[in-house]
Amino acid sequence: GEPGSFMMNTFGTTFHDFAGSTVVHSVGGWVALVGAAIIGPRIGKYGKDRKSRAIPGHNLTIACLGVFILWFGWFGFNPGSQLAAAGEGNRQAISHVFLTTNLAACAGGFFSLIVAWMKYKKPSLSLTLNGVLAGLVGITAGCDLVSPVGAALIGAICGTVMIFAVDFIDHVLKIDDPVGASSVHGVCGFLGTVLTGLFATGEGLFYIGSANFLLAQLFGAIVVGCWAAGMGFVVFKGLDIVHGLRVPARVEEEGLDIYEHGETAYNS
Repeated sequence: GEPGSFMMNTFGTTFHDFAGSTVVHSVGGWVALVGAAIIGPRIGKYGKDRKSRAIPGHNLTIACLGVFILWFGWFGFNPGSQLAAAGEGNRQAISHVFLTTNLAACAGGFFSLIVAWMKYKKPSLSLTLNGVLAGLVGITAGCDLVSPVGAALIGAICGTVMIFAVDFIDHVLKIDDPVGASSVHGVCGFLGTVLTGLFATGEGLFYIGSANFLLAQLFGAIVVGCWAAGMGFVVFKGLDIVHGLRVPARVEEEGLDIYEHGETAYNS
């Protein structure tokens, strides 16, 4: 049967993922995490002492531009998931989604900035940018159901947790995730889906005192995450066995642009 019908029978409510915190973002995040683990770290990422070494990005200005383009695109992604704009009801729903989406992004960026500043003694631009994305990813599941205050809290929580998820994956799991995709999309996609079960004004635990909707959200996010990680392992491991995922060390060090396209991407 359909997962929604199973959760309706089990928890008395259905799983809710308005624009894809789970089905889009957490799926990509868990697959990315498994893929990064199978491919292995970049040359020089971990020393002989197994300590992580930072490999700076090429251009933070371009990275910042990319995040702002994504932020702008989210205003089509989330409100567009209403799937209709005719009538007063749809217009109000779209306006509400615009508001909650932007508040979560702002809160995610602000709190990731503050937490990174406290943790690392410097205000990290790259982590702040990821905090904006963490807020956007987290609110995507319940942007139609939560209040503006709830949206800001979801963004703040996701922006904060993302900092520690990046650190955990890098330093504890020893998985090289260059842009923190598994933390932003996997962890915050899962977290935002579950937080919807707390902050949704109609069925959330904080509003009606019942955990049924929260349990449905948790169950759905876990099932999809397990499926995504499992399928990611099958695909990446299969490709690794059949063709191989790593290029030779010389190709990695000199750049795939030279060997794959016959030209360099950057002037050194």
